[in-house]
Amino acid sequence: MAYQDTETLKILQKIEDFADYCDPVFKQFPKSERYNIVADMKKSIATMVHIAIQAEKKYYKKTTLQELDVEVAYMRILVKRSYRRKFISEKKRGVMLDYLSEIGRMLGGWIRTCDNRKK
Repeated sequence: MAYQDTETLKILQKIEDFADYCDPVFKQFPKSERYNIVADMKKSIATMVHIAIQAEKKYYKKTTLQELDVEVAYMRILVKRSYRRKFISEKKRGVMLDYLSEIGRMLGGWIRTCDNRKK
C-alpha cells in the first residue's frame, strides 16, 4: 500500500496489528456471541481502517479524524464489555486496550498536526 501521509501509514499499521492480535482472540468467544459482539468488533476494526484511508485522501481531515476517534472509543467499550462478560482474560483486555491507547495517541498527534497546519 502506498500512503502519502506518514501518520496514515503508521496508524493503519497499528490498526492492522490490532486486528491481527484480535483474530485468534475472537475465536475463543462463545459461538453465540460470534454473531453479536465479535461481529460488532470486526465491523469496528474495518470502519477504523476505512476512516483512516478516507482521512488520508481528504484535504480537510479534522472531522474525519474525529470520526476515527469516536470509532476507537466505541471499540474500547466493546473490549471492556467483553471482559465484563468474561469472554476475554484480563491480560488480553490489557493488551487490546494498550493497542487502542496507542492508536488514540497517534490519532491525537495527527489531529494536532492538522490544527497546526491551519495556523
